[in-house]
Amino acid sequence: MEQKEKPVFHKRIFWDVNFENLDYAKKYKFVIERVFERGDVPDIRNCRRYYGDELVAEVLLNAKFLSIMTMYLAAAVIDRPIEDFRCYTLRQLNPELFPY
Repeated sequence: MEQKEKPVFHKRIFWDVNFENLDYAKKYKFVIERVFERGDVPDIRNCRRYYGDELVAEVLLNAKFLSIMTMYLAAAVIDRPIEDFRCYTLRQLNPELFPY
């Protein structure tokens, strides 16, 4: 990945890690998943600009866990059916006892 200017994300997204020392290149999966899980629209746009839609789609499709809301948001953003997501398939294999 060529050297790009780091995107500006809201610090609340990465509340549990040392935000200043976060390596966006090495921890790209963590960053992309966390931005989609906890970020807002400008954060998601910055993430897509920085990493590119192809890498963002690959990471989201192969994520082990995304919340249901995040899964539907990601499906709309990358224009893929919800059934293509690995976390959707894993969730179907392990249904929750009471889904409400």
